[in-house]
Parts: sequence; structure tokens; C-alpha cells
Amino acid sequence: MVYKYDFLVIGSGIAGMSFALKVAKYGKVAVIAKNSLEDANTYYAQGGIASVTNPWDNFEKHIADTLDAGAGLCDVKVVEKVVREAPAQIKELISWGVDFDKDEKGNFDLHKEGGHSEFRILHHKDNTGAEIQMSLIEAIRSHPNIDVFDNHFSIEILTQHHLGQVVTRHTPGIECYGAYIMDQDTNQVDTFLSRVTMMATGGIGCVYQTTTNPLVATGDGIAMVARAKGEIKGMEFVQFHPTVLYHPGERPSFLITEAMRGYGAVLKTKDGKEFMQKYDERKSLAPRDIVARAIDTEMKNRGDDCVYLDVTHKDPEETKKHFPTIYEKCLSYGIDITKDYIPVAPAAHYLCGGIRVNLDGETSIQRLYANGECACTGLHGANRLASNSLIEAVVFADTAAKHSIPIFNDFPFREDIPAWNAEGTTWPEEMVLITQSYKEVGELMSAYVGIVRSDLRLQRAMERLNILFRETESFFQRSVVSRDICELRNIIKVGYMIIKQATARKESRGLHYTIDYPYPLPNSEL
Repeated sequence: MVYKYDFLVIGSGIAGMSFALKVAKYGKVAVIAKNSLEDANTYYAQGGIASVTNPWDNFEKHIADTLDAGAGLCDVKVVEKVVREAPAQIKELISWGVDFDKDEKGNFDLHKEGGHSEFRILHHKDNTGAEIQMSLIEAIRSHPNIDVFDNHFSIEILTQHHLGQVVTRHTPGIECYGAYIMDQDTNQVDTFLSRVTMMATGGIGCVYQTTTNPLVATGDGIAMVARAKGEIKGMEFVQFHPTVLYHPGERPSFLITEAMRGYGAVLKTKDGKEFMQKYDERKSLAPRDIVARAIDTEMKNRGDDCVYLDVTHKDPEETKKHFPTIYEKCLSYGIDITKDYIPVAPAAHYLCGGIRVNLDGETSIQRLYANGECACTGLHGANRLASNSLIEAVVFADTAAKHSIPIFNDFPFREDIPAWNAEGTTWPEEMVLITQSYKEVGELMSAYVGIVRSDLRLQRAMERLNILFRETESFFQRSVVSRDICELRNIIKVGYMIIKQATARKESRGLHYTIDYPYPLPNSEL
């Protein structure tokens, strides 16, 4: 079947849905959700969304904090744009029904997180992402110009390649005409033609064995754009959240928000000793990359599987009020956070790189935009400042909408795209080949391409990944398409780009730390 939409939005988090709501006044929109609209990285964002909203804060402070965290690789124009446009986008979120917590005087109840010099994190208890997601879903579902395709999986974006032309990374004028998308209920692959496509597929956490990301976060959008010869940047900068609940076997791992350290929780070793003072003067409120490496070092030096967060010195009722979700989750494992230490360890959390976009949100492929975690805007540089990602998504959704609305009618539908060809394929006889390869990718990425890297580790990871790549591509060519095989292809492609770009960076900077080049290069040599 062939569908035609003015705007095709691949992804159902804040980045895709806020764009869809902004363009739906002007044309028909299709929103593609891999599972349901609820199952996106946005939903799991506990901490909040950063914006200057109080009189003692200012744009200059937020800009400086972002640049400091980004370790010299932020795009200053992007940082200024996002910070200055943030308050207006907060107002729009509120107009869509998002309810941020307020104090008894009616002002925003603001949190402070690692790397921030002021209290500027708006939140809804400790489930801010869920509050935003559910409010946007209600607006999306009720909009007459938006069609939602739940349980649909995007396989490839459509370019000149599908018209028989040879497309390389140096081919001028690559264009996106839509995507091949599989209905997972029927396994039928349909052709979605679009004037404009927005890639908003979220993160890549499932490339790693341990992650806070939902199981849908397999880097699909980045892999699709890479295969279409689009430009991918900054993949070496994978942020590991320093504090996720240590509970072996649980996937995804349960995140203990950074706001808890802003609230006063202190990192300690098993014997109750603080350790962050050895690594940074900001102690437990240092930026995430510093905290994650410190925890990793302590665990390795001591031979422990985790460290601990201590919030027992805070008022118990206040703790339960601020962090009800965390309190209940820990209590389900027999941990009363008002009395007991919380066992924590780092896990893959956020990608600062991705599909390169310009100030208008355009990718290197014409008619294709990208937003959210799958995009690399230049805001985060080498390390994301806490809670900057949700505001980045709504600001760039607005930017991309304003850029695409005046021109989308200039782009005709490409009617000569052939239907998906499944000729000669068969159902795989042994699913274990896919599931085992998937596990192997996670294991080698966590072992060799994690918080601390080296040339030898990266080389070994690439050698193992190349074997898995060849096996998987051969398997894909002869098998009936399925979500499982596509996700495996995607995590291998993403893993390859992380390793390749990490290998090329001969320095330690931000989230990329290698024992072979432990110091950053002078900025003049970047």
C-alpha cells in the first residue's frame, strides 16, 4: 500500500510529536510509532527540562553552564539559540497541557542538577517526561490533521538509491522521498511518500548491555540516515548516567535522577565513605561524565559491583514527596531510601552525537530533518548538560516547523518509487541467531567502548563487530524482513560508527575518555 502525507514524522517522543503539532495546521501529518505513542525515551525522563524562568537566573549563566559541560565542542550559535528561545517553548508546552510543579506561592518549583549554577530545572515530581509525553499524546490523538500509526517500524528512508541511482556520501543533492515502513501486525511493508520527513527516533542505549533507555532505543534513525549516506557526527560522545539502580538482569535499568543529588544525596562507597571530593571540587554535583568516571574508577579499584547514594540524612516525608516513583521502585526491592543506601552504577543513557543538522534542523539530505536525541545540533558538544535535551527538542521542533512550512508544497511526491521487494526471502529457521548476535553486540560495546576506552579495546570491538556485520547482512538479504533483524542491523551500524569516530579522536574530551590519549588537544588542533 502507498500512503501520501505532507509531513512524515518517524518517532513518537517530544521531538517528533511537538513538530507534528506545529505543522499539522498546514498539512496532513503521519506519526510513526514503533510501539505505542507512550513508549519513547521522553516518557522515561525523570529529572526535568532546563529553562531560565526566575529573576536571579539569566541566559548568560545558562549559556556558560552549557558551554562548560560541552568541553569546547558546543556550537555557540546553537547554545544561544536554544537558551534564549527556551522560555517561549515552555509556555507552549504549558498551553498543550503540561503541568509543571509549583511552590506554595505559585512560582515554578525548580530543581538544580549537576553542572548547573542555578536552580532552573522545571519538573513534574520525578516523572517529568511522562507528564510531557501524556500531554502531547492527548493533543496528537485529538488533532484532525494527524494520523498515528502505532506498532509500525521504519526500515529505510527513500532516496534516489531506490530509483536505481548510485548514491554515495559525495553524491550532491541526495533527497528523501519518505520511507518503507512495516506494519508489525501484518508484517506488510508499505510505502510512505512525503514532501517532508522528520527523523525523531530517539536514542541508541540498546547498543549497550546496560542502559536506562527503553528497549525501542536501537538507533534506527541514525542507522537509516547513515545507510542513505547522510552525515553522522559526534558518535563517540555517549553519555553514561552515573546513577542507575543496581539490579542485575533488569533491562532497561531504572534511573535514579540527577535531581536527587541536587536535592542533597551523597555518593558513598560500600563502607559509607564519600569519594567524589577526590575527583572534583563540586563533589556529587559534578557533571555526569566526571561522576560516571569516578564511580567506574572506584568500582574497579575496590572490586565492587556498585557504589551507593545516601539520602537518609534528608527529611523522610520531603524525600517521598519529591521522589515518589523512585521511593516506590526501591521499596519494591526492599530498599527504603529514607533509611537505606541506594545501590547505583553507571549505564548508557544519552547520545550527544547523531544525524548532523544545521540551525534550521535540516540534515545533509534534502527534504529530511532530524530532531531530538538522534540529531546532532551542536548544543551538547562533548557532553550534555543535564536536562538540556528536552528543551533542545522543543526549540528545534519549532525551528524545523518554521523552516519547512513555507516550502513543503514545493516538493512533489515521488510517484515512481517501487514497492518493497521481498522476492526470494524466507522466514528464518532459527531466531537464536538474531537474539545471540544482539547480546554479543551489547556485551562487546559495554566491555570495550564504554566509559573508559583504549586503542586496543576499540580495535578488538571493531574486529568482533565486523564479523557480526557480515553474518547479519547475509542473513538479512535472504530473510523475510522483521523488526528483530532490522534492529540488529541498526545496533551494529550504530556500534560501528561509535567505534569509528571514537578511534579517530586522538584525545580525551567530555564523554570520550581513552587511556592512550588522556588529555584534551588544544582547541586550535581540533
